[in-house]
Amino acid sequence: MNRRLSISSLAAAGLICAALATPARAAETLSYADLVARMTDLKQPAVLPAPGETCKQWSSWDRNSQYDAGTGKYLKWEANGDGTGIIRQEDGCEVLAEMNGPGCIWRTWSARALDGHVKIYLDGNDRPAVDLPFKNYFSGDTAPFNFPAVSYDLAENGCRGQNLYLPIPYQKSCKIVAEKGWGRYYQFVYTTFPERTQVPTFSADLVAKNADALKKYCELVAGRVDNKAEGLPTGPDIEHNTLRVAGGVTAKVVELTGPRTITSIRAKLPLGDRDDEMAALRQLCLQITFDGQKKPAVWCPLGDFFGTAPGKNLYTNWVTGMTDDGFYANWTMPFGKKAVVELVNDGRQVRDVELTVVHEPLDSFEGLGHFHCKWHRDTVTLPEDRWPDWTMLNTQGRGRFMGVMLHVWNPQGGWWGEGDEKFFVDGEKFPSTFGTGSEDYFGYAWCDPHLFQRPFHSQTMTMGNKGHQSVLRWHVADSIPFQTSFEGCIEKYYRTEEKGTLYACTVCWYLSPDGVDPYDPVPVEDRHDYYVKLPAIAGGFRILGEPAGDPHTQKMTHYQDKWTSDDHLWWTGAKPGDKLQVALPVETDGRYDVSAILTKAKDYGIVQLSIDGKKMGEPIDLYNPQVIRTDAIPLGTAELTKGEHVLGVEIVGKNEKAIPSYMFGLDEVLLEKAK
Repeated sequence: MNRRLSISSLAAAGLICAALATPARAAETLSYADLVARMTDLKQPAVLPAPGETCKQWSSWDRNSQYDAGTGKYLKWEANGDGTGIIRQEDGCEVLAEMNGPGCIWRTWSARALDGHVKIYLDGNDRPAVDLPFKNYFSGDTAPFNFPAVSYDLAENGCRGQNLYLPIPYQKSCKIVAEKGWGRYYQFVYTTFPERTQVPTFSADLVAKNADALKKYCELVAGRVDNKAEGLPTGPDIEHNTLRVAGGVTAKVVELTGPRTITSIRAKLPLGDRDDEMAALRQLCLQITFDGQKKPAVWCPLGDFFGTAPGKNLYTNWVTGMTDDGFYANWTMPFGKKAVVELVNDGRQVRDVELTVVHEPLDSFEGLGHFHCKWHRDTVTLPEDRWPDWTMLNTQGRGRFMGVMLHVWNPQGGWWGEGDEKFFVDGEKFPSTFGTGSEDYFGYAWCDPHLFQRPFHSQTMTMGNKGHQSVLRWHVADSIPFQTSFEGCIEKYYRTEEKGTLYACTVCWYLSPDGVDPYDPVPVEDRHDYYVKLPAIAGGFRILGEPAGDPHTQKMTHYQDKWTSDDHLWWTGAKPGDKLQVALPVETDGRYDVSAILTKAKDYGIVQLSIDGKKMGEPIDLYNPQVIRTDAIPLGTAELTKGEHVLGVEIVGKNEKAIPSYMFGLDEVLLEKAK
């Protein structure tokens, strides 16, 4: 029996935890059914973590990224070769992860799991508890992971990314090794429990003995995907309030007296067209203040609070969702004395909103944390050696990180999410969670633009990676406990000034009442209709029109040659016949000898350059076995007037030796007065 949180009988109540109880600090004994229950238990994370409890991640991050303790600087922090990082080679295998117990793996992920076996050795046993082709971890049909609701390949959604959300506990140790041909990219998220905790050792027999608990777990989460919202929390007390809120008004929804806990908040409101949806759900904000604190613990635009933005995007998962019948968020929100729930209308239009608050009695608030949910945008500047880190949450105190919804505005297109997540816990200089890519953190892979919804992660909106994207991941069993502080970052490779790419996030966490929440409400003009399409700049050149493919800036500091400003215009994703136009400014009238300095490599194409639609020179073959910067290539002579002209680039083919990617790189265009 879990003595820090009272658990109802599994036979009587399936996997759902009963009311939160006053925590005790006795050693815990957790059965496998207890661990399975934690996968969906939204009450357990409100219990502040005991000393010794951690949650970390092993992944294939690029080991070139390092922290130099001597200088206090981060080295090669943007390194991006994340697919093959391992701990070491051993007996012809690759060691992917090593942990000491007592602990439990909650989440396993890969971008390309193949036929090579991945073996999990537990508690010093010579025989692996799991020995399967890595791809079978995610097939949903292979014992002991034959539970398709939580073992799946997103390829069935037309998407990519492989996930397993099934607990793999161990008492003393865990070692994961991979044979040749296992694939590329991996993540294992695991909790280490306080040292006296007792857990069972994972095995096929353990899974078989707990088949009923696992079946119930799968039924629960399957009932809340594919736009279904079955089994939403009910309680002895439900407050239903219909509000008409004028612009500039803050309306009280309900005031509750504790100790109690909110278990679900739901909303319905009439919305107009897409523009009205986007305006209403950013101008309306949910605000909740607990126990008389000076500022609200929950302050979030209404749509973002329910897990997606901008506007109304239908989806469901275990924690949050939007359906035609309304929106829901099932976060547990305990408090000791009082909770004030308010709705703020920062728009000009009167809004009619139905809000439902489900709540229940609580024996005591002792040992619990307040739920925090805050929305913010690009506001934090980190030291240059920390580039490209972008801060999602920075908080002090004791608590748990519960996840994030990230809204990306990417007006120029191209892949926005190359960056890794990095979680610094309790003052760590090097993060104990270091990821392999933004989409990997959100449970998919390979920049895939398809929508998907799964119990704990979703892509709820996409415009083909150009325009708006909305992705989320909620940590339930795999919440990240911290005792003194937590800094959670995700890398943002596109600087705002380069491509106009903007991040906004809704971050959720539990925090002790004496903790520090640094986030204040954001003015309405900074949270709605800030989506500006800046002129595209790539390698110092202004892009004209809407070209096919993805022209952007590529840093070239890691190559032997030296490019101007250490970068170039890099055009990828194009094919023969595609054209690119860039602005070519001319300072004075005259007749000019025109030349260009380009990039050559094994996957570059053959291009025809032009000025104002007139071909300049012959087609240029940019194939070369290595990446090089060319000398100035003469293009001919042109009569040019003062002002802006158009340099055109057309892909016309490729060298027979070239990899068929048809890339193009432009460093400089040189104009010299003709003699």
